[in-house]
Amino acid sequence: MPLPTLHTPRLTLRPFEVQDAPIVQRLAGVAEVALTTQNIPHPYGDGVAEEWIAAHDPAWEAGKFLTLAMVCADDRLVGAVALHLDLAHRRGELGYWVGVPFWNQGFATEAARALVDFSFHELGLNRIQARHMTRNPGSGRVMQKVGMRPEGIHRQHIVAHGKTEDIAMYAILREEWQGAA
Repeated sequence: MPLPTLHTPRLTLRPFEVQDAPIVQRLAGVAEVALTTQNIPHPYGDGVAEEWIAAHDPAWEAGKFLTLAMVCADDRLVGAVALHLDLAHRRGELGYWVGVPFWNQGFATEAARALVDFSFHELGLNRIQARHMTRNPGSGRVMQKVGMRPEGIHRQHIVAHGKTEDIAMYAILREEWQGAA
């Protein structure tokens, strides 16, 4: 099954294309974005975005990951939204990043809500979870806006970019999503 394309009032969530790579490198590679994630490198080297994009189709086909570009109505790439899938347990872990020029405009919330809806409605998942570094409370607000509930803090849970980080965990269950609909 090909990667899906989803539509929201202001965004198209579509598969990344190789021509997106320079924009990904520029937007995701800045310290303000990369250093609030566990998986985005900083500095963001040449070729890394192309490798990342090339991995999306095989990961989707294997039932492991769904990664989509957030694109505005004027066709500008603003970020990414993704779901790490654990289909055996009918759950997924939501992740996202937004380029600094597009912060505080609701794009992460809009994209996250669309992917949560797709996950429950189309993929039949039972649980969507997400986590963020506690020093990045804005990401937690996105999780709350899409209906997720806080489940606790994992103290010094990861090492990211050479520093130990506390992680806040959030989740929403299918029954909660249905009740909110």
